[in-house]
Amino acid sequence: MNLSKFTDYSFRILIYLANYNNLSSVEELAKKLNISQNHIKKIVHSLAKEGYILSLKGRSGGIKLAKPPKDINLADVLIFCEDFSKVVECKKNSTYCTYNNEKCLIKDIVQSSTKKFIQEFKKYTLEDVIKKIDD
Repeated sequence: MNLSKFTDYSFRILIYLANYNNLSSVEELAKKLNISQNHIKKIVHSLAKEGYILSLKGRSGGIKLAKPPKDINLADVLIFCEDFSKVVECKKNSTYCTYNNEKCLIKDIVQSSTKKFIQEFKKYTLEDVIKKIDD
């Protein structure tokens, strides 16, 4: 399974914010995580809309987690960030594959393995990740 840059960067931003309880800025995140400010802005906007982080405007503003790390499940973030319907081409375009029918086992295997992949992420929270980093 290959995660998108959006997902990778989202996890990295959340981990950084969880590790450093202070307000952060887009500039700080870009510098510390080696991600462009444009990517950071786009991801921060999405994560804020989804309720994972708070983006506070103004002179004393910044970015911080909207809830405690123990309340942020990794599977929820993963499902928000990834479009699992596009794992195989035939799932997004029924005319793409000449074998695209109910007898095709590939789609079933991909669906089953995707569910297992997500289930593994369900076992962990952001708190588990930062605890492991701190060990």
